[in-house]
Amino acid sequence: MKKQFILLAAILNFCCYSCKNEKLAIAGNGWSEIAIIDKTSGLIEWRHRLEEGDECNDIEITPDGNVLFAYSKGAKLINRNHEIIWDYKAKENEEIHTATRLNDGNFMIAACGNPARIVELDKNGQQTKDISFQTATPDISRQFRQIAKNDTGTYFVPLTAKQKILQISPEGRYLGSLYVGYDVFSVKVLDNDNLLVSCGNDRLFAEVNPAKQHMNNMIVTNNVRGASMLYVAEIFLYKNGNKLIANSNMYSDDKSQPLLIETDQNNNVVWTLPFNKEIKNITSVYSFYE
Repeated sequence: MKKQFILLAAILNFCCYSCKNEKLAIAGNGWSEIAIIDKTSGLIEWRHRLEEGDECNDIEITPDGNVLFAYSKGAKLINRNHEIIWDYKAKENEEIHTATRLNDGNFMIAACGNPARIVELDKNGQQTKDISFQTATPDISRQFRQIAKNDTGTYFVPLTAKQKILQISPEGRYLGSLYVGYDVFSVKVLDNDNLLVSCGNDRLFAEVNPAKQHMNNMIVTNNVRGASMLYVAEIFLYKNGNKLIANSNMYSDDKSQPLLIETDQNNNVVWTLPFNKEIKNITSVYSFYE
């Protein structure tokens, strides 16, 4: 009887999960809103107006459904009623373009500045770590966007102007850099410990092996079958190996290409965002189900 109950519970859980719909949290440089859309239709189901002068290049949904985002002057965690749970303010002459939830449930913020900083917050938004480092780029808007942290605590900072990835230890020590040679925007840590690097205006992404200091599997726009890549911003990684690419058109005269492109492991396009005139530009995307 107990086994039958467990089996029934498992079936019900599977059915409940399968009934959930995929949603996408999106944001974009130059777009005055952040939003949640239904993936199938591309329709906006929730939106939050940014304040004048704000710029969002990083957005996520937490397991309890709250919205985490960077807005250049800081980073916020808000609920769906637009109520602020916490708000981390950038210092004077800083810009924040990374706001992400870590595997332990805490949060990581990264501030461009002179010096730049990596900040970790606890689950309540209280600061627990503050690491300062130099980028050798005085123009803070050209320093970096989305940084990453691996399971051993190493930070990877994609230095846009320098076209390389800076590696910093958990204690804040400089561990070297990896020259990419392209306009790096975002770094994601893969299961094999390599890095997936979005290369912005160079219209490509690449897998980088930080241990061997070289690039593997460079994917340029002509390698993607079914759409053209423009400015390659954040890439969301699905568990099945598919990639959801934020295909920003902010620097391109070609406005005909989809703002989101999903590719399979063979770089075939399996989905594109339906046209929606309300969505202006996308540089950050996060997939979830509810």
